[in-house]
Amino acid sequence: EITKDAMLHLGIDSSMQSNVFKILSGLLHMGNIQFSDSADESQPCDLQENAKDFIKTTATLLRVSEEELLEKLRVRTITAGKQQQVFKKPCSRTECGMRRDCLAKVIYARLFDWLVTVINRSICADISGWTNFIGLLDVYGFESFPVNNLEQLCINYANEKLQQHFVAHYLKAQQEEYTAEGLAWSFISYQDNQSCVDLIEGNPASIFSLLNEECRLNRSSNASQFQARLEKALSSNPCISRDKFSKMPHFIVSHYAGKVSYQIEDMVEKNKDPIPVELIQLLQDSTDCLLQKLFPAEKEQSDNKTANRASVVTVVSKFKGSLDRLMHILNNTTPHYIRCIKPNMGCQAKTFKKEEVLSQLEACGIVETINISAAGFPIRMPFQSFMDRYQLLRNLRPSRSEQESYVNNCTFTKKRKGLGDTEDNADTLCCAVQEILQNLVPEQSAISLLHSKTESQSSNILVHCGKTKVFMTHSMLEQLEARRASALSERAFSIQCCWRTYRRRKMAKQRQAASLIQAAVRSWLTRIHIKRMHRAASVIKRAWRKWKVKMDALAVEELDDIDVEVGEPISLLGPPIRANGSFDKTWTDSALMHPWPLGLLLSAGPVVRKAVSLDGFHRNMSFLTSLNAVQRNDLSKVNTSQSADGIISIRALPQGSISFHYKKSPLLYSNVCPWSHSYRISGFNEILLEKTK
Repeated sequence: EITKDAMLHLGIDSSMQSNVFKILSGLLHMGNIQFSDSADESQPCDLQENAKDFIKTTATLLRVSEEELLEKLRVRTITAGKQQQVFKKPCSRTECGMRRDCLAKVIYARLFDWLVTVINRSICADISGWTNFIGLLDVYGFESFPVNNLEQLCINYANEKLQQHFVAHYLKAQQEEYTAEGLAWSFISYQDNQSCVDLIEGNPASIFSLLNEECRLNRSSNASQFQARLEKALSSNPCISRDKFSKMPHFIVSHYAGKVSYQIEDMVEKNKDPIPVELIQLLQDSTDCLLQKLFPAEKEQSDNKTANRASVVTVVSKFKGSLDRLMHILNNTTPHYIRCIKPNMGCQAKTFKKEEVLSQLEACGIVETINISAAGFPIRMPFQSFMDRYQLLRNLRPSRSEQESYVNNCTFTKKRKGLGDTEDNADTLCCAVQEILQNLVPEQSAISLLHSKTESQSSNILVHCGKTKVFMTHSMLEQLEARRASALSERAFSIQCCWRTYRRRKMAKQRQAASLIQAAVRSWLTRIHIKRMHRAASVIKRAWRKWKVKMDALAVEELDDIDVEVGEPISLLGPPIRANGSFDKTWTDSALMHPWPLGLLLSAGPVVRKAVSLDGFHRNMSFLTSLNAVQRNDLSKVNTSQSADGIISIRALPQGSISFHYKKSPLLYSNVCPWSHSYRISGFNEILLEKTK
């Protein structure tokens, strides 16, 4: 449907489209017609069984008679003599196949030419109304197959001509650019394919001329004989050769993309490309309107009158004439080349085959073009682009004196586009470029300056400063890139050093600030803790003092109300106690102690037999005597004959014997008595009265 819409827009209506498709379908059916050998050579070849339907369908689609179509394909008409006598000769099976292919080719060729004419008439304006045009040329690809014949020879011949034009155009453009920039340079010798072109189309002797001459001779072609003629006539050309070990008649042509071997068998027959007159008459008799346009009767009749001259026009002659017209157009226009490279022959995604790509680069002449470009200055950069990329190299000057001399002679100031004088700007740019190049390559012989009068053609010139561009070789570009990379590395290292220094200083300041903050916080926390401890200590001291005073008061109150039953005196108590409870006055002051703050008895007292009332001084002395006895005899426990549970205090006025248990105070110097005053003692702070079972 898309093809039909496109043809409709180009002016081909539906009926004409139907005729085109019918003709193409008839050609497809014609290709399926197969012949078989006849038992009698005097009779035409027979059709195969499956070919009868195809011959009928072909005749219907082409609107010709089925009997005439079959007769024209199997019988050849020969006109001879002055009387133009007509003879009919049955064709062999091979000849029938060739006549079938010839009929299909001529119909397809005329149909293709007609389509091109219709398209050009639809999209092109009148030639008198325009002078410029844009043409697209799809160039043949270089072909080299295991078996190559006339088709490959014509295609490779066209590639040779186009490569020759491309090289000439490229060299001419390069030379014009060098001349415009003031550079006197002549290219070194390169591989010229003129000898190969002369081998194919040259005069008086060439492959094409010998082929045409062989076609003019009305005789059967002999491949071995034609090979001998080629070797004899073209032996002086170095581009032709042959393989002596091959038995097949052939010749080898050395093209710019490589050597190709061509088979001579059937080459002469293909060059003749005969169109039998009876086949043209068959198509003229068709009732199809499109075939009648493609094969007009008037033109063919006029061509029959000049049949002798028409027979001279061969395939290579037509191809050469068409290629000459194309080259004439290319020489009068400004060509631009686009090279298309296939990464692989299988058209697979993400697949790159190096060998196939390299062969294509060689076939389309890119390798040769690169070699030609490398012979001169392949790198060309405008001054402004050069300075934008390599301006940082200006600071790498070896001495101060050279900088001062440069400032005095030529100062470079980068101007904006469109500002200032263009010539002055170009001069300042040129001075800056020369400065960079002289710093990079101190040898004067390696630099060709614009204003120098010596036009040295030596091969050691690496760079040339033109009027607006810098011409460099690959080695010079590598030196510039290496120096630029080194300069960028140095600057990057300087930036890194500055950044690291800044970061270290910042981190040091941060650490110092953090230390100050931490010290202030710790100081504040310490002060808070000390204040809290002071408050806690004050609370403890106040509570302790209150408790101590309370305990002293309770102890005094309890001791004042005790009624002690005194039994027999104990010898270890020292002086005996009298019956009335009075003490002997012979006790020394050392036997007396101040009352214990807790008011508790700490040793086993005497057995109480009789209740006496002790008050005042006698009570105190009795208590202290009991304590003194415990201290002297190291007594801590006394067995009791009374069983009771719990802890018994002196406040409870225990009945019977009791036992006392004490622990030493954990306070320092609690058990040491300084005896600074009489009746003063320090010691136990905890007394547990435990009733033993």
